[in-house]
Amino acid sequence: MAAKVAHDDIEVGTEIPAQDITVRRVDLLRYCGACSDFTATHWNERIAKSVGLPDVIAHGTYTIAAAVRVVTDWAGDPSALVEYSVRRFTRPVVVPDDDAGATVRITGVVERKLDDRRAVIRLRARFEGLEVMSGARAVVRLA
Repeated sequence: MAAKVAHDDIEVGTEIPAQDITVRRVDLLRYCGACSDFTATHWNERIAKSVGLPDVIAHGTYTIAAAVRVVTDWAGDPSALVEYSVRRFTRPVVVPDDDAGATVRITGVVERKLDDRRAVIRLRARFEGLEVMSGARAVVRLA
């Protein structure tokens, strides 16, 4: 597989299509098993509230993974991802115990074009209109 987006077809400021990611409690339980992180604040409402959280929260790494998937979907190839980093989390994603779950909106913009057909994408993840992570950047190699 190869990237479908051509380096020559983008400019600094090019926006990648935004995506809304829905996070439900069942997704968190699956992620607990996949990453072997069974910290109770990610699945037990009583424990989450006892430590001052409003409810169960998503793993930060779950949010990181969801955000970068928006970039790889846009590029058209997961192997186009060369580098990825997030500076810090700014607030938790609270996941209610209902069928709707929580919605995280992921947006991205081309921040820089680099040599070797690479581009730096600045990512934003928002929950309830507020940033949930800062300093998120992905480097992708394009066609």
